[in-house]
Amino acid sequence: MTRIVKLVAALAAMGIVAVGCVASGGEPTGSRTRADLIDPSEGIRNLDHLIFVVQENRSFDHYFGTFPGANGIPRRPDGRFEPCLPDAERTDFCHRPYHDTNWNDVGGAHSTRASRMAVNGGAMDGFVRVQQTLFNYCKASADDPACVRSRPGPQGQSDVMGFHTAKEIPNYWAYARRYQLQDRMFAPTDSWTQPAHLYLVSAWAARCTVPDDVESCETWLEKYDDPWEPADGGPKPYLWADITWLLYQHDVSWSYYVAPGTCVEPPCEEGTQAETPFLFNPLPGFRTVEETGQLDRIQPYGEYFSAAAEGTLPSVSWVVPIAGPRSEHPPHDLRKGQAWVTKVVNAAMEGPGWERTAIFVVWDDWGGFYDHVPPIRIDEAGYGIRVPAFVISPWVDRDLDVDHQTLSFDAYLKLIEDRFMGGQRLDGENMGWPDPRPTVREDVAELGDLSRAFDFEQDPIPPLILDPTP
Repeated sequence: MTRIVKLVAALAAMGIVAVGCVASGGEPTGSRTRADLIDPSEGIRNLDHLIFVVQENRSFDHYFGTFPGANGIPRRPDGRFEPCLPDAERTDFCHRPYHDTNWNDVGGAHSTRASRMAVNGGAMDGFVRVQQTLFNYCKASADDPACVRSRPGPQGQSDVMGFHTAKEIPNYWAYARRYQLQDRMFAPTDSWTQPAHLYLVSAWAARCTVPDDVESCETWLEKYDDPWEPADGGPKPYLWADITWLLYQHDVSWSYYVAPGTCVEPPCEEGTQAETPFLFNPLPGFRTVEETGQLDRIQPYGEYFSAAAEGTLPSVSWVVPIAGPRSEHPPHDLRKGQAWVTKVVNAAMEGPGWERTAIFVVWDDWGGFYDHVPPIRIDEAGYGIRVPAFVISPWVDRDLDVDHQTLSFDAYLKLIEDRFMGGQRLDGENMGWPDPRPTVREDVAELGDLSRAFDFEQDPIPPLILDPTP
């Protein structure tokens, strides 16, 4: 990218200029009016493509704790940060938030135990103790170069108290400024990666103790004693309904995009270096997906980029990370994750389907990093600690810079259901695939409504094509 293009992109990120991409007809989308594109009376039915990009292990305050207008890290009248978290070993020292200019962070444990210790009954003061007393990767792998590059704060603070700004993650802040940041997106459960991804596609995480008996399924947030992987060739363990069952019943297209070489069903090739682990890719473990013959909808990333360019993206897309640097999972360099997300977003913006698309970017759990907002409880499983999230679309409400609605991954399912299935819910009956789920997550009173994020009366917001490596 030339210096001029980089300068234009930077100015666009600050709202000084608008950057338009050229639609398939050769006309810059930024110059087209609402009347050219959509029918405001149709509301969210103007959105033909919903894309959910999921990254790993960051909290809201860690990425957006100083973002203007957001519910960020509390400050005292003198401008100093209010939180000062106790140390597990020193009674004469506490840990305050600080600007973390490092690209490699350690984070902390993010199990159910870690979540409850960090939240500490709503005091939100246990994050440092979690890092000090429970497992984190860099304790076990101190010689890993990524761990060597990580460092504590200027006064020796734990890096779970570090926050990033536009200096380290300029593209994420640019998207939040141009489109819409969500500052009450809670992880769906106070637990780790696997339950979060199960909730992402099914609004539940369970363990079914009796094979083939869905009534034996009970909420489960811990690691499985005998974890299932597609390559094992064993029975599919997830017996309850997921959203793809409803999509199938309503003839709605979908794809779940994973790294090339990812094992979907046995036999699987050995020695694959690039793959999305089953923790990020639970759909092959659902009986519903097997029953409906939809495993072929779990596709490699290349199919996403081709479909975006050709205007053939399905109605619903999930883009989940490869294991390793692209995921932003600590201690990996967060710039590589930002570059990956930027490429995914650019592809949608540059394609002919952009004008009827909404992209939702979210992180699956908090990764041990500090957040000051106590999660609300809607059932025994959650919600969990706040995570970063923003929505990108020509139609996000220009007057709503930050969406303060209470949200979780259940809100994504609710939007899918309302847009494409007439409000059908994963309600336990599930259109012929019953299960004993304890909560209809999409209908809880506390959950916001993502349809409110859009204004189809306004002129469209131009796309923002960014350099993946600014």
